[in-house]
This record gives sequence, C-alpha cells and structure tokens, in this order.
Amino acid sequence: MNLTKDEKELLDSVEHGEWKRIPDFKQEAARYREAARATLRKDKRVNIRMTERDLIHFQKAAVQEGLPYQTLISSVLHKYINGRLTEKAG
Repeated sequence: MNLTKDEKELLDSVEHGEWKRIPDFKQEAARYREAARATLRKDKRVNIRMTERDLIHFQKAAVQEGLPYQTLISSVLHKYINGRLTEKAG
C-alpha cells in the first residue's frame, strides 16, 4: 500500500499506542454518525430556472461522469458553498 508521508506518520502514531479512546466514545460516535447522515440526507427539493444551454451542458457532463444531472448540479452547488469550487484560469 502506498501511503503519503502524513499517512505514514499517522499510522506510526497509532501503532505506537499514542492514541487513546475518548470518554463516552459510543455516545460521541452516535452523534457524529447522525451528523453524517443529516449531511448526506437529501430531504429538500429546490426548483431553479436556468438557460437551456446550461442545462444541456450539465446533462452532457453528467453522462460523462456516469451520474444523474440533478446529482451533478447538487454536487456543484455543494462544492461552491464549501469553497471547493474554483474558476478556471484563462
């Protein structure tokens, strides 16, 4: 397995017993599991208007990625609001 330098350091730290379980681990694990579920849950519907040209571009890109175009649009919006979407140079 090829690990990065950071991953190797983390693995070494765990193997040397430098990590300790937090108090109330089960309770904290359940809390984080529920937060992850809530983050991934798609329970709200949104209607937006866009140009036909933009929709066609989304649909073509989604076909190339092998996923529904609505999922691609949701992903683009998610990345944008989390600051992970950048403009192309040029």
